[in-house]
Amino acid sequence: MEKRYSEMTEHELQREIGVLTEKARKAEQMGIVNELAVHERKIAMAKAYLLDPADFKPDVIYEIEGAEEDFYIRYLNGVFAWGHRLNTPDHEEALPISLLKEKD
Repeated sequence: MEKRYSEMTEHELQREIGVLTEKARKAEQMGIVNELAVHERKIAMAKAYLLDPADFKPDVIYEIEGAEEDFYIRYLNGVFAWGHRLNTPDHEEALPISLLKEKD
């Protein structure tokens, strides 16, 4: 039975990220876009569990890794930041905190 990311140690998470990165590389080489996207999401989730949610603050705007728009955090729930992208304020969504970085 597989462990949840929330149950893994830092070492186990790092190992999982390495395995997923290799799978993503192979999927990209083979041109399997859907599989690549799944692995990238799993990597983002595993990385989120290596971060401290207390480092992310509600009512602050963050950049989204790999995206043009910014993200406003309304609140945090575990390793997810809930809020909206600045260009779609009426659409609430949750992003793993690993996809967010402070604006310069």
